[in-house]
Amino acid sequence: MTQVIYGTELAAKIRESMKQEIADLVKRGERVPCLAVVLAGNNPASISYIKGKEKACQAIGMKSVMKLLDENITQQQLEAVLKELSEDDSVDGILLQLPLPDGLDENSAINCINPDKDVDGLTPINFGRMFLGERSFRPCTPSGIMAILDAMECEIEGKHAVVVGRSKLVGTPVARLLQDANATVTICHSRTKDLRRFTKEADILIAAVGKAKMFDASYIKEGAYVVDVGVNRLDDGHLCGDVDFDDVRDYCTAITPVPKGVGPMTITMLLKNTLIAYRERTW
Repeated sequence: MTQVIYGTELAAKIRESMKQEIADLVKRGERVPCLAVVLAGNNPASISYIKGKEKACQAIGMKSVMKLLDENITQQQLEAVLKELSEDDSVDGILLQLPLPDGLDENSAINCINPDKDVDGLTPINFGRMFLGERSFRPCTPSGIMAILDAMECEIEGKHAVVVGRSKLVGTPVARLLQDANATVTICHSRTKDLRRFTKEADILIAAVGKAKMFDASYIKEGAYVVDVGVNRLDDGHLCGDVDFDDVRDYCTAITPVPKGVGPMTITMLLKNTLIAYRERTW
């Protein structure tokens, strides 16, 4: 019988542990960990995301600071905010909400974040450390995916993992983490010819392309572990993943749904990274 892994349930267990740790800090009279989130502009999706992060912080007793910046902020002004937070001893983690408004350079902005507070794992230093196998903050969604595979009781070593998508937020880093776990990894993308040939060989399939229900049963190897990272809105307003869940689920050993799959784990890993940053301000 196919195992359906709900990120909401897994995230709740991890958050409960963090909530207890923060409660113990409060009892000892110690400073509460703090996450600062920076949003430039008024993108509705981004506003919704940061509200979710603020709510998640409140639920575990973590302090949050929301920096809401004008749509027309300059690159220099944005970077000044990030540098100020980087130097603020009361702030443990910094997240720059992406995408930025047109005209702003996200790479330059991210590079202004102190790597010891880069809880999204996107600064060149943390990204490089990850690829070198050194201690670093791991990007949140890939970390969540690895936790989900663990909950699936998937023994990654020796398996063939196919990652569809090569973004710096998901595809590229999760491929690296799978390699670190001794999987044989294939990265596919929009230019891959005969994509189905690769996914049909995947013991582990990570779908992260952003195309609704792209992967039906014809793409899936029987017994595969399937993690659906895609979030797509259908014409009727409902959300769905990149995987056609109803068509695929009977072919899998385990699968994640959309919604209630990877999404809750992404925020949970952000909170976990912030707590790590609090414990170990320097690596």
